[in-house]
Amino acid sequence: MRRREDLTLLVPGILLVLTTVLLVTLEPRISSLFQGQEPVVMRTDLLSDPFLQYPTSNSMRVVWFTEFAGQDHEVIYGQPGQNGQSLEADRGGVRRAIATTTQLSRTREDADSKVSQPEFQDLKQTVRRSIWRHEAEVTGLTPGARVPYQVSSQREDGTVVKSRPFTLAAAPSAGQPLKILLTSDHQLMPMTPANLQMAQETVGQVDAVFLAGDLVNIPDRASEWFDHALGNAFFPCLQGRADYALERNGTITRYRGAELIQHAPLFPALGNHEVMGRYSSNASLNAQFNNPVPRSAAVRTYEANADLFNPDGDAGLRRQWIVNNSFNSDTYEEIFSLPVTSVPNPERSEETSRYYAVTFGDVRLVSLYVAQIWRTPDLSATARGRYQEREQDLGTPQNWGYGNHIFEPIAQDSLQYQWLQQELASEAFQQARYKVVMFHHPPHTLGDNIVPPFADPVPVYDRWPDGSLKAVRYEYPKPDDQIMRDLVPLLENAGVDLVFYGHSHLWNRFTGPNGTHYLETSNVGNTYGAYWQDKARPVPTADAGFTASYYTATGDPNGLEPRMPTLASPPNDAGSPQPFLASNEVTAFSLFDTGTGLISSYYFDTRQPGSEAVKFDEFSLGQP
Repeated sequence: MRRREDLTLLVPGILLVLTTVLLVTLEPRISSLFQGQEPVVMRTDLLSDPFLQYPTSNSMRVVWFTEFAGQDHEVIYGQPGQNGQSLEADRGGVRRAIATTTQLSRTREDADSKVSQPEFQDLKQTVRRSIWRHEAEVTGLTPGARVPYQVSSQREDGTVVKSRPFTLAAAPSAGQPLKILLTSDHQLMPMTPANLQMAQETVGQVDAVFLAGDLVNIPDRASEWFDHALGNAFFPCLQGRADYALERNGTITRYRGAELIQHAPLFPALGNHEVMGRYSSNASLNAQFNNPVPRSAAVRTYEANADLFNPDGDAGLRRQWIVNNSFNSDTYEEIFSLPVTSVPNPERSEETSRYYAVTFGDVRLVSLYVAQIWRTPDLSATARGRYQEREQDLGTPQNWGYGNHIFEPIAQDSLQYQWLQQELASEAFQQARYKVVMFHHPPHTLGDNIVPPFADPVPVYDRWPDGSLKAVRYEYPKPDDQIMRDLVPLLENAGVDLVFYGHSHLWNRFTGPNGTHYLETSNVGNTYGAYWQDKARPVPTADAGFTASYYTATGDPNGLEPRMPTLASPPNDAGSPQPFLASNEVTAFSLFDTGTGLISSYYFDTRQPGSEAVKFDEFSLGQP
């Protein structure tokens, strides 16, 4: 017999694991989160080059990282037309901006980290890695006028460490032609350094980078951001400091990435790989990343046992307990300085940078938080997947994964949706020449990660005659897809020009009935292919007890036909034109030229390292 039941019946089991695995949260103070972990030995140079954030009409924020607390962290910058040598010589006209320093609270390394420093070799447990973030706001800028700058940090022994000189400018004025790189899903992928290097070699210096999520794999693993031993960490790839050896047909080519974000602001969106699961002081970072539960499950457990967890009723401790026992994006939010959004509903108001809007030249960019945990589609009894719990876990609900649960809702009654409604009605959005919305999860794609629908998992409990659990399965009703039911109609009715996203590790694009363009350009490696014509996604069937109509095996589940590339057909195994690029050897990037309104996509065949990137698709937004 099969029946649906309320998950509140599972509280006792959930409680057991959350009290056992996450005892750190029972400490009386939130600051004790990492109590008992010894800081590792610190390096002595800058951990990253500076990168640019949150430009305004007269300012730009500069951010960099060190592994020492130090002092006298500052940005040294000059006047328009001044060169970098004058900064290093500290000559006349040099100005200074003092930085604010904070320490990242959750950055760690573990046995799976790949770091060259000896203090991180052969780790037997997860250890904290002490990293300091420095941010200074450079003011008095003029749109369109670039000035040289460099950052300076003094170590505890008095040694001063400086970056090379770079350039920055205020946010561009309306009408200023811009080149904006559209990219996604870097995730330490093997073609990321080559992709970015070829983008810069092809189009030159860009004015901004829009990155649609999945920046790294495990967000709390510091080395993935800064110094992965293979040479393809996130910041080095975007700063031209990578050193990645890509092997093709017995030949090794080394790629450095591109010096981009030292000169151009980076605007990211939250993807599922920026979200950590339940916190543990000793479990591997991979295990913690793959172990989130819905916020509602943690809230129920907390409320049932508040006297044990928080006898004094401290509101801050309550919030931290729930975050630690569900999921968080703390490291992502601590790394980036993004516009702060005030949600309009006074009854549940909050301020957040997980979704935001910003005007950059002729572009109004709206970045949303549309992501869910990724779990395997495997239906074998040993798989804790998107459609079921493992057979061995049926009696231990503390080990359940709750399917592909959504991190931040975008349904009509959500705070994010209410804020988005207000944003789309704002003068800044309405008056923008180009209206661009960026998020991670695809609304339209030939890739694999669009199935199941972006809906809250509905648990289905199958029981034996004696009432014991036989199976726990999850359905995702297609009519409840929050992206297609709520988000897409709102965007198309508001006249959005471009919806930009990633997640499926390929390139394809679509055009909606109202003329809205949909672009996915995330092919930098680890693609699972495109499900088109004869290739079918692994989806649950009616024979397995599922509502088969919810799950689409081929094509775009949401009904659009993919657009064929307009200029050339990228190389593919079929040897015939295809409306996608899904390759682990050929990579793609896209460029938005706001002067012409054209979005151009290029491919680069890494099997031919001496070749140039080939423009294979181009389409226009609005009027040139």
